Amino acid sequence: MFVGYARTSTTEQLAGLEAQKRQLAATGCTKIVAEQVSSVAAREQLAMTLEFVREGDVLVVTRLDRLARSTTDLLSIVGTLERKGVGLRVLDFGGSEMDTKSPSGRMLLTMFAAVAEFERAIMLTRQREGIAKAKAEGRYRGRAPTARAKARDVRELARDGTGASAIAAKLSISRASVYRILADRLP
Repeated sequence: MFVGYARTSTTEQLAGLEAQKRQLAATGCTKIVAEQVSSVAAREQLAMTLEFVREGDVLVVTRLDRLARSTTDLLSIVGTLERKGVGLRVLDFGGSEMDTKSPSGRMLLTMFAAVAEFERAIMLTRQREGIAKAKAEGRYRGRAPTARAKARDVRELARDGTGASAIAAKLSISRASVYRILADRLP
């Protein structure tokens, strides 16, 4: 059985997620699991998929960065798949397709994962350098506050007897943010 896994980092990337699902379906995946979550967050659907696949199955992804956040993470996932007798197929692997059932496929996978991790580290370094420069020039303001901007609404809803979970759902913020705002004595 071909089992597809699709992931985007944010809910705004719906078109990208749909494109991945179409590509996986066109490849013959009979089950497709998708989630919209950052690679650094808990990827519950991936964990369920790794639990679901059985010997002889093939996990199919469109690109490596949709599956793993680092070389270590990728090798851990591949190790789990190998222990279960499950293959991994990457549809867009530098212009070709890659399958881990061959020794050369496993070697290429490791090499490409290391290069991808290196590229990500370089990008983050450049990003930090750009932020430091912008701060030094007084042009960097940081991320716009989200939950703190809704503090007045949080307090009003709490005064009206609305629970933290309901407040969080209504205002699209986390429960932790609700508690943090309620614990803060500022207006």
